[in-house]
Amino acid sequence: MMIPWQELSAETLDNLIESFVLREGTDYGEHERSLAQKVADVKRQLQRGEAVLVWSELHETVNIMPRKQLHE
Repeated sequence: MMIPWQELSAETLDNLIESFVLREGTDYGEHERSLAQKVADVKRQLQRGEAVLVWSELHETVNIMPRKQLHE
């Protein structure tokens, strides 16, 4: 089930994104990026509709994933 990011408080959204970024361990290429930069990148993806928040009833967790991956 998708969760509209706009319905979350700013603090909750930031905490979810930060947890996601730390969990994913994503490689950002040649230049190291700060946690704040990574969080801002994911937040922009949510705002542009490129990424979505998804609630898993099975695992009782929230995840962030690319919108196009949601429909696969």
